[in-house]
Amino acid sequence: MTRIPEEDRNIIEQAIYLPMVLTVLNRDLTVFNNSPFKLKQPYLNLIEETMKVIQKELKEVKQYMYQNKLKVEQLKRDEAFTMFMFLYKGYEEHHNYFNPRIRNKVQELLDFYLYRRHLQDRHKDKKEGLS
Repeated sequence: MTRIPEEDRNIIEQAIYLPMVLTVLNRDLTVFNNSPFKLKQPYLNLIEETMKVIQKELKEVKQYMYQNKLKVEQLKRDEAFTMFMFLYKGYEEHHNYFNPRIRNKVQELLDFYLYRRHLQDRHKDKKEGLS
């Protein structure tokens, strides 16, 4: 049983997943830069702006973790699982994450940041009568 409240555990998980999302986007940026797209700048802009949003959110996550004495560290990884150590206000917990679950979560976050967050913004604008 974990001592970490769900809200703080979600923040810790963001500290795990967001850097992975940035890594994927960095690789994609390299691929787009080296590809023969006729008009690649819109794709590059999308990736770069998405990375800025994620970097801003990661900064907020790190500030929250620092202020609330939270830390996360990867301990070990094999073909199936990755073990992380969570430090929560002096308590240490080890959590195993199934690697396909990590991959799926990173993919879900990519989908959100590249596409779904824009839908949310449009929905908010319509509710507020801005469109």
